[in-house]
Amino acid sequence: MTLEPVDLYSAARHAQAKLVLESVSKQFGAGDQAVQALSPVNVVLCPGDFVCIVGPSGCGKSTLLNLVAGFEQPSSGRLLLDKREIVGPGSERGVVFQQGALFNWMTVLENVAFGPRSRGIDRPRERAMHYLELVGLAGFAQRYPYELSGGMQQRVGIARALVNEPEMLLMDEPFAALDQQNRELLQEEIKDIWRRTGKTVLWITHSIEESLFLATHVLVMTARPGAIKAAFQAGFSRSEDPFVSTTTAFSEAKRQILGLLREESLAARSQEVAS
Repeated sequence: MTLEPVDLYSAARHAQAKLVLESVSKQFGAGDQAVQALSPVNVVLCPGDFVCIVGPSGCGKSTLLNLVAGFEQPSSGRLLLDKREIVGPGSERGVVFQQGALFNWMTVLENVAFGPRSRGIDRPRERAMHYLELVGLAGFAQRYPYELSGGMQQRVGIARALVNEPEMLLMDEPFAALDQQNRELLQEEIKDIWRRTGKTVLWITHSIEESLFLATHVLVMTARPGAIKAAFQAGFSRSEDPFVSTTTAFSEAKRQILGLLREESLAARSQEVAS
């Protein structure tokens, strides 16, 4: 199956936009030391979208996510969430990184309850238990993070992001450090959580398979300075088949994206040689 390109900045998408990136670029440093990390990016995410971004190393994927999270400010352009400009971090955006960044001196339950307790929300422990049940860790509530496997720690991190009931989830290669078996199991779990909660998700990954398995839309970025090379609508995330990644259609879609990424990886290598 050949993936069909789509326009993720169309008027139709603007009409129901959750997140708008309008000519967003990012430069680090100034003068001779300036590094252009992102070329102007124009993208619209609608409610319930699960958008995965793939691209060569150093292309600006994580920079783009940090801009949406409010950890960085754009050099040009603007970012709008529900028509309000993003000027910093906010509880309406939950962020999960490669490492869970959990507090080892707190139990799993207290780690998840930390956010709502800090915000003065009623019954933080009850809320935390609800989300631990959602990620299948209710039986480990009184354990400490160092007693858990890497995959379980990432599930705690996801619960900690969800407990604040964010409108968006921002995921920066959350499964990159996991072995293949745990990674695939967690992909199934995150897909199930997405279906049940209807969250809008922006997901950064180096894995083409992961992007096709999870995403409603896949964005392919160019070598630095990162720009959107192509955008596709992917239908595999709607499949109930846990082995959909073994189908011919999936393999053909993977080959298509792999070809685009290979072009950009070669371009990135040429840049390094020239410099």
